[in-house]
Amino acid sequence: MILPKVRDPRLITIRRGGTLTDADHHLLALWSATCAEHVLDLFQAVQPADGRPRQAIDHARAWVRGEVPMMVARAAGGHAMGAARPLRGAARFAAYAAGQAGCVAHVPEHDLGAAAYAIKAVGEAAPAVEKEQAMQRECQWQRDQLPDRIRDLVLEDQKRRNDICWSVFDGLGGQERG
Repeated sequence: MILPKVRDPRLITIRRGGTLTDADHHLLALWSATCAEHVLDLFQAVQPADGRPRQAIDHARAWVRGEVPMMVARAAGGHAMGAARPLRGAARFAAYAAGQAGCVAHVPEHDLGAAAYAIKAVGEAAPAVEKEQAMQRECQWQRDQLPDRIRDLVLEDQKRRNDICWSVFDGLGGQERG
């Protein structure tokens, strides 16, 4: 479960009673797609013929461009999560990252799901002695990809939801590079 019981109005779109603009919602979707794509090869190495996670990432971006409706992007996200279920380890988490990215069109807060699952995928792919460092590097890489316009929002949300996102965002001691 990556969604909080109490929702932050800054991560709810204006049309649903929050304060998140469509432009910022789109930036969250693009960032989550980037996070998921960064680890997609971990899924594709195990399931090269299964295009569902790639399609979820592509649909997230297509939704931002106005080429597919929200429900299509969301459904693609669900299909990517279906690809994850029978798997274990890095491949499973990479597919879940893609699924969460596809679902950002529906609920902006899924952006952290994509990021958290990507970090978990990297950790599972690393040798045990390097797991924590690999996860920290991935978290920092993701933060380096954040557009300035949503940087503070995402970093504050990472602190707020870190506990329900398997504590993957605290490996940097709350620090970030510019």
